[in-house]
Amino acid sequence: MPRRGSVLHTRTHWLLLGLALLCSLVLFMYLLECAPQTDGNASLPGIVRENYGKEYYQALLQEQEEHYQTRASSLKRQIAQLKQELQEMSEKMRALQERKHPGANGLGPQVHKEQAPSDLLEFLHSQIDKAEVSVGAKLPSEYGVIPFESFTLMKVFQLEMGLTRHPEEKPVRKDKRDELVEVIEAGLEVINNPDEDDEQDDEDGPLGEKLMFNENDFIEGYYRTERDKGTQYELFFKKADIMEYRHVTLFRPFGPLMKVKSEMIDITRSVINIIVPLAERTEAFVQFMQNFRDVCIHQDKRIHLTVVYFGKEGLSKVKSILESVTSESNFNNYTLISLNEEFNRGRGLNVGARAWDKGEVLMFFCDVDIYFSAEFLNSCRLNAEPGKKVFYPVVFSLYNPAIVYANQDVPPSVEQQLVHKKDSGFWRDFGFGMTCQYQSDFLAIGGFDMEVKGWGGEDVHLYRKYLHGDLIVIRTPVPGLFHLWHEKHCADELTPEQYRMCIQSKAMNEASHSHLGMMVFREEIEMHLRKQAYRTNSEAAG
Repeated sequence: MPRRGSVLHTRTHWLLLGLALLCSLVLFMYLLECAPQTDGNASLPGIVRENYGKEYYQALLQEQEEHYQTRASSLKRQIAQLKQELQEMSEKMRALQERKHPGANGLGPQVHKEQAPSDLLEFLHSQIDKAEVSVGAKLPSEYGVIPFESFTLMKVFQLEMGLTRHPEEKPVRKDKRDELVEVIEAGLEVINNPDEDDEQDDEDGPLGEKLMFNENDFIEGYYRTERDKGTQYELFFKKADIMEYRHVTLFRPFGPLMKVKSEMIDITRSVINIIVPLAERTEAFVQFMQNFRDVCIHQDKRIHLTVVYFGKEGLSKVKSILESVTSESNFNNYTLISLNEEFNRGRGLNVGARAWDKGEVLMFFCDVDIYFSAEFLNSCRLNAEPGKKVFYPVVFSLYNPAIVYANQDVPPSVEQQLVHKKDSGFWRDFGFGMTCQYQSDFLAIGGFDMEVKGWGGEDVHLYRKYLHGDLIVIRTPVPGLFHLWHEKHCADELTPEQYRMCIQSKAMNEASHSHLGMMVFREEIEMHLRKQAYRTNSEAAG
C-alpha cells in the first residue's frame, strides 16, 4: 500500500513539472510575438515583419500627439480659470477704488468700458501730476520747452518738418489720423456727457432740447508729447450760434485718455490791447492798418490799438494814417505814444504795456510787418490766462516774393501769398517776439530787459523769464499769423551776437533751400539749357 501511494505521488510531481514547463514555453512564445522589431531586423530587406515596425512607430507618434493635445487642453483650461480669477480680482479692486475715490476713473464707462485696477490708476494720475498740464515747469533755457502742434479737422500744423514733412499737411499716416479722430470723439464725449465736477452749465438748443456738440463744432486743437509721461491735448469747440467756447484738456499717459478738466470759456468781453512799437516804416504801417481795419474793426470789434512811435521823422504821417482809418470806421479805441529817442523794441513795449490804466487786459505784442486773422485773435484769448498761462505762437514767415514768384510778371497780392508751403515760407520757431499775455503777468515778471539795445534779444530774455517761473508757456504754430517779408538791414553798431542773429534771420528769411539752390546754380542751369537748345537745333537742321 505504501508503495502504491509513493508511485502516485511521483506521477503527480512530474505532471505539475510538465505543466510548469508548458506554461513557461507558452509565455516565452507570447513575449517573442509581442516584442518590437529590433533595429537590425527592421533594416534587413525581405523580412516579413518590416511593415509592422513602421505601423508601430506611427502608433507611437500618434500616442505622443494625443498626449500633447491633452496637455495643451489642460493648460488652456488653467489659463481660462486664471483669467476668470484675475477678472474677479480686478472687479473687486475697482469697486474698492470707486468707494475710496468716486468719479476718479478718467472718462467714465462710456469712453472706456474696462477700468484699470487701483494701482494702475494711481500710476496714470501720477503721470498727469508730473507732466506740465496744470502747473508750469521751471526750465533752464528756451530750448527746454516742448512746443505744441496745432490741428483742425482736416490739417495739422507742425514745427519739425524734416525732409518729407510740410508745415501744413493732412494727417496721411493712419496712426496719426486715428489718434486725432479718437481725441476729438473723446472730447465730444466729455462735453455731451459731463461729470458732476465739470465746470460747465447745461445749455438748451433753440427748441429746448439738450445742446449736443459734434465734430463740426471742433474749432482747433493743440497737442504735445512729453516722452516720459504722455501726450497732452487742448481742444476747443464752439457752436456757430453761441458765443462761448468749450475747452477740454485730455491727457494720454501712455494708456487710456484721461480727462483733466472740462470748462466753458467766455471770451465775448475779452479786449486785446495790440501794442506796436514803430520807427519810420510808414509804408509798412499803411499795410498793417489795412489788415487792422478789416480784422479788428470790422470783424472782431474787441480791440484797443497802442502805437509807440520813436523819433520825429514820420510821426505826422503815422498820425494821418491812424486818423484816416479810424475816422472812416468810427473807431476811437487807439492810443499813440510818441518817444523822442532811439528805437528800442523792448522799451516801446514796456511803455505801451504800462500806459493801459483801465484794469486787467490781455496784450498782444505785435510788429508792423505781421499779418493776423480774426481766428488768431480768438486763439490769443483762449491760450492766455492771468496767473496761469502765456501764449507764444510760432509765426509763419513768408519768403521774399520776388524769389518765390520769380516766374510771374507781378507777385500776387499779400492775401494770396498767405499759404503754408515749403517754398513760400517757414515756421519761425527761433522768434519769440509775438506773444499774448496779461498785463498783470507782464508787470509781475518785470517786463523787458532795458539793458538790451538795438535789434533782437529782448524778446528771448522775456521768454526765458517765463520759463524760469511757474506759468505755463503755450508754444505752438498757428495758421492765422504771418510775418511778411521785408528788406532787413543789419547795422554795424550791433554787438557781435546781435549781428550774427540778424544775419542768420536775414538768410533764413530770403527763400527756401530749393530756391536758394536754383540761385546758386543759376549759371550751370543756364549753360545746360543752352546746350540742350543747341542740340535740338542741330538735330532739326540735320
